[in-house]
Amino acid sequence: MISRASVDWIVAGGSLGGGILIGFWLWRLLDLRSRRAFAAQKRELLDQARREADALAREARLTAEEENLRRRRQFEDELSRRRQESETEEHRLAQREAILQLQTENQSERERKLAEARAVVEKAQSEIESLRSEATTLLQQHRHQLAGVAHLDEAEARAALLREIDQEIQKDAADLTRHVLESARVRAEEQARRIIAIAIQRYAGEHAFESTSATVSLNGHDIKGRIIGREGRNIRAFEAVTGVTVLIDDTPGTVVLSGFDPVRREVARQSMERLIADGRIHPGRIEEVVKKVNEEIEETILRAGEEAVFKVGLPPMHPEIVKLLGRLRFRHSFSQNILDHSIEVAHLAGLMAAELGTDVSVARRAGLLHDIGKAVNHEVEGSHAAIGADLVQRYGESPEVVQAVASHHDEQPHVGLAGLLVSAADAISASRPGARSESMTTYLQRLEDLERIGTAFEGVEKCYAVQAGREVRVIVKPEAVDDQRAMTLARGIAHKIEEDLLYPGQIRVTVVRETRCVEFAK
Repeated sequence: MISRASVDWIVAGGSLGGGILIGFWLWRLLDLRSRRAFAAQKRELLDQARREADALAREARLTAEEENLRRRRQFEDELSRRRQESETEEHRLAQREAILQLQTENQSERERKLAEARAVVEKAQSEIESLRSEATTLLQQHRHQLAGVAHLDEAEARAALLREIDQEIQKDAADLTRHVLESARVRAEEQARRIIAIAIQRYAGEHAFESTSATVSLNGHDIKGRIIGREGRNIRAFEAVTGVTVLIDDTPGTVVLSGFDPVRREVARQSMERLIADGRIHPGRIEEVVKKVNEEIEETILRAGEEAVFKVGLPPMHPEIVKLLGRLRFRHSFSQNILDHSIEVAHLAGLMAAELGTDVSVARRAGLLHDIGKAVNHEVEGSHAAIGADLVQRYGESPEVVQAVASHHDEQPHVGLAGLLVSAADAISASRPGARSESMTTYLQRLEDLERIGTAFEGVEKCYAVQAGREVRVIVKPEAVDDQRAMTLARGIAHKIEEDLLYPGQIRVTVVRETRCVEFAK
């Protein structure tokens, strides 16, 4: 390549004209090469710019595709979640529809049975009308016979015949009533179980919510979010540690804790209150607080059991029995605390045992331990009396105490006096006014209503409500009420009580008819 210095040297060494010509062509050659270099450089810059533009375009396309893919994935997740919610709602609606269908079928079955019973009643009424017409015919036939045989006038004969027919009809009615009641008693058990099962089904929802849930109040608006935690980790950790379900809905300032075990529910309630007050809610803190509350509750249970044994005045018992007694502090029956009820039964049984001159210590131990089977959870099968008897026998209680615990609900025959005393004390403690959410005014009013209903019937001399309103004893006039009518009277009083009063459990109606024959020897 010829440089510009070489061109200048040639121009200086040659002639002026030839030098100019040669210089001109050399300059053109250099200019052409410069242009070619510039063009090559330009093309290279254009290619580089084109490549960068293509790279940017590809990157933009990839970014757009990734964004579209992310949005599509979000859309599919949302669609899947809503589809799952829709399926869950459809399943819930199907269950409700099935329940409604079952209730409709049960209602149809009851209507059918009522129709059958109505048909039987109508048939019985027609038979009664037939008997009545037959009696009228017989009355007319015997009227003249009695007048001719007894030499009575028509009015006297009519009165005598009516007395005879009335006695026969009352006897037939009493016999028919006894036969119907015996037949109904044979068939009633299965029907009663079905009706009770339906009642339990209707009441189970409300009862389960009231007896298996605890409510915790919240002060702030954002505390629910902190309880739930990021992606629900806090609430999952709380439920896993306590074994209690946490329900968070739209109700402001409230969190519901649901669980069947009252001790776990109490642990969860205290733990939740402490976490809310502390403000630090995370899985590690949750485990720490629940562990500490568990230890405190165990101490509370042990202390409550020891205090119960001390209040009754008994010597120290087996530690496991003391713990089970303490767990009764967290259980209730018809709003009555079971531990307080057990202490009360122990005192009452001991007082009655002292009056009868039997072993007071055995009566108190049996009274304190009679409901200990209720401290065991649902995993153990059997009634609480049988479970309690097995527990106290396992921990070394005497056979008298074991038998009293097993028989206090008459599930087993009573062997000694301890079981009878515990049964009586249990009934007194449960039936006294105010023990089970019943005020003194309501209790006295119920007793007055029972006595008023009994004395309202014809032939009743006196009526007494005894056993805290669980039994009504009716004393009738023997000359006005015979043995046949006494049974009908008892059924009528029971039916009137069922119609007019609301009461727990059942009420026994006992009609007493006594005839005293007195004569003096002179």
